[in-house]
Amino acid sequence: MKLSPTVAAGKAARSPGLISRVLRRPAGAISLGWLLLLTMATLAASAVSAHSPLDQDLSHVLAGPSGHHLLGTDNLGRDLLSRLLYGGRSTLLAVAEALAVFLLIGVTSGLAAGFLGGWIDWLVTRSAELLFALPGIIIVLVVLSVFPGNLHAAMITFGVLGSPGITRVLRSQTLGIREELYVAAAQVAGLRRGQIMRRHILPRLASTVIVQSSLFAAVVVVIQAGLGFLGLGAQPPNPSWGGLVADASQNIDRAPWMLVPTGVPLVLTVMALGILGDAIRDAATENWSVPKLREPERRPKTRAATAAPAPERVGETGRPAAPDDTDALLTVRDLSIAIGGTPVVQRVSFHVCAGETVGLVGESGCGKSVTSLGILGLVPGGGDITDGQVIFNGADLVGAPRALEHVRGTGIAYVSQEPMVALDPTFSVGDQLAEAVRRHQDCDRRAARARVVELLRMVNIPDPAGVAKRYPHQLSGGMAQRVAIALALAGDPELLIADEPTTALDVTVQAEILTLLRTLQQQTGMAILIVTHDWGVVADLCHRSVVMYAGQVVEQAEVEQMFSRPLHPYTAGLLGANPHLARHGEPLPTIPGTVPAPGNWPTGCRFAARCSLADDTCTERPVQLTAPAPDRLTRCVHDQQLLAEGSHP
Repeated sequence: MKLSPTVAAGKAARSPGLISRVLRRPAGAISLGWLLLLTMATLAASAVSAHSPLDQDLSHVLAGPSGHHLLGTDNLGRDLLSRLLYGGRSTLLAVAEALAVFLLIGVTSGLAAGFLGGWIDWLVTRSAELLFALPGIIIVLVVLSVFPGNLHAAMITFGVLGSPGITRVLRSQTLGIREELYVAAAQVAGLRRGQIMRRHILPRLASTVIVQSSLFAAVVVVIQAGLGFLGLGAQPPNPSWGGLVADASQNIDRAPWMLVPTGVPLVLTVMALGILGDAIRDAATENWSVPKLREPERRPKTRAATAAPAPERVGETGRPAAPDDTDALLTVRDLSIAIGGTPVVQRVSFHVCAGETVGLVGESGCGKSVTSLGILGLVPGGGDITDGQVIFNGADLVGAPRALEHVRGTGIAYVSQEPMVALDPTFSVGDQLAEAVRRHQDCDRRAARARVVELLRMVNIPDPAGVAKRYPHQLSGGMAQRVAIALALAGDPELLIADEPTTALDVTVQAEILTLLRTLQQQTGMAILIVTHDWGVVADLCHRSVVMYAGQVVEQAEVEQMFSRPLHPYTAGLLGANPHLARHGEPLPTIPGTVPAPGNWPTGCRFAARCSLADDTCTERPVQLTAPAPDRLTRCVHDQQLLAEGSHP
């Protein structure tokens, strides 16, 4: 599923900042702590060390650590701690100079090439390739031969030579970001190119820039130390880290200890910069990536942070408020899911029989997609299944990774609402389908290719052999969705979960996809669980429907019964707001208000704030599912009134 810019922005606002996420990782916290400590110590060198880096104490030549010289002395009796700290200043200055040039050229050219394209993209790309071909170290040495001892010129040169790396990375990412809908909206709104790049694209690249900067800084530290070791950096008696390592190497036979205070800080700094880059990359992924799909634990670690609900109330007709799932292919019982400790789905129960189509219906934010992914053990956002069972062919899949491995693809397949998400852009359609075929069937490459053509023909793709050679970007939306369905069918599944498979398609293609699903079900006998908010899809495909609201099931019934007599005000409101039933010249009825967010669910009926039938009894205590009529389940205290009145809210 893909986050809209608004949702992504809201998520970013609620989630911890980048620094907080980095500090939560031990490696990131230690690396950042070391770099901050080193920076503060070098800047306050005069306060940390009581000695000048040039003061000589000939009575303590090559001495080890002592109270007077904490890290010992060199071959002239100079304090190593003082020389290390003052030498660090030149290292930090070199990093700052090279990094400033690196970012100025790399970020500017990468953004411009990726967003503006045309001759600017051509010029930047060719220039970057030219700079890549130049031997960087040789060029730096040439600069130092022209400007002897001028590290400023050397570091600026190295920054220029290193900038093509970040230029190419940012150009590649910008090419993708500029296709986002919010960028198009900014252009339509009349924003200038510079504003769009600065305010809408650059923030998305911030984490990448930081990661690339940390890695480049590590290289600069090594290069600067190497130049100092060769005597091309700070000239004696001025201290530098490379010069200190060179002095230690010359006296290694008399004072091997000198390598420790001179070499260890250099190694630790380079390692810290590299590790910090990895930590920032991982932390940034939490914020901008699609919510992660995580494998379930073998046993649930935590329960949802809510009080245990009361036992389900028995309906006034005497029938228990539970579906008859004796012969079901899939049974979901009291499924509860939490993301980040916040319950998003609570005690959801339904079943799907072999060959049956069940619709999971509700507004956005009701928990439909989370429930469908929870069935496969792929809870989005790093969440957990905190309670309940998912029984498929008699086996409970909750907390059973091995059972899930055998079920996914062959037992249960999944089709997402955006077909391009299911297809890898770097492989052809045929390669991706053949991979799935060989994963689930014991066959050679030739048989797999034949099966690929057969699958594409099953989903009514013209010229299946030709389409198999194409890449996803060469397909239309409808054709890509057909390929995604073919990919789901590669393992001959018994149950297909289709998460709003027609949302991203136009009306004509939607009808074709629905017809295709119906035909495939007739041919293969598979069951279908379709997640949708479109009652037209439910009426066209489904035998039964399950209505969800705010993480709960509020009504279950056969489709015909639900359309003719809904027994929950929310279901009646959704049916009344169905655009297919709109009358010409009259406004479309709507349900006032919005779905309460997880964490803000009321204690009583969660729909009460939007319901015209709500009274005090609705908000006193949690409302349980009841069975007011045969094969009907509803979560409403006014179920008998709705049954008697024909469910007019």
